[in-house]
Amino acid sequence: MASTSDIKNGLCIKHNHDIYKIIEFLHVKPGKGPAFVRTKLKSVTNGKVLDNTFSAGHKIDVVRVETHTFQFLYPEGNEFHFMNAESFEQITLNRNVLDAPDLLKEGENVMIQINTETDLPLSVDMAPSVVLEVTYTEPGVKGNTATNATKPATVETGATINVPLFINEGDKIKIDTATSSYMERVKE
Repeated sequence: MASTSDIKNGLCIKHNHDIYKIIEFLHVKPGKGPAFVRTKLKSVTNGKVLDNTFSAGHKIDVVRVETHTFQFLYPEGNEFHFMNAESFEQITLNRNVLDAPDLLKEGENVMIQINTETDLPLSVDMAPSVVLEVTYTEPGVKGNTATNATKPATVETGATINVPLFINEGDKIKIDTATSSYMERVKE
């Protein structure tokens, strides 16, 4: 058993008869009253996110996990197929386990956390950013750049991202996988 002082991002815990991954946390010590930890938890079974507050010193049940590198092979409906980079064993995960499935490109490496007790995959961690090519976007209107105007652009994986007006088809852009938002244009 661990306590709230051991909480960190990415930690998997058992809570309310389910396994949750901690997405965000904040230790709060108000001027009056006891300290507490405010957390945002994501269920690894159904993908639902909930806010929870633990009082300081509260005991939490940590799930032991191992992290392995897997290569994304291909999507098939709501199923995503991955291959272990070391053992070449293949696994299939449901779409709702992934944080940003629309940004996953074939051949991309991801880190998958596996529960050591049951050998079941818990979560998939992508790189902080990905570089994808814009396959379709409307041309930008000249003179409309005084404000931070954006337009929708479709990238090679099929995801739609809001980009600045100067981005054109064929440009490669860097996308933040946590927020699915445009970061910068990539020069080749």
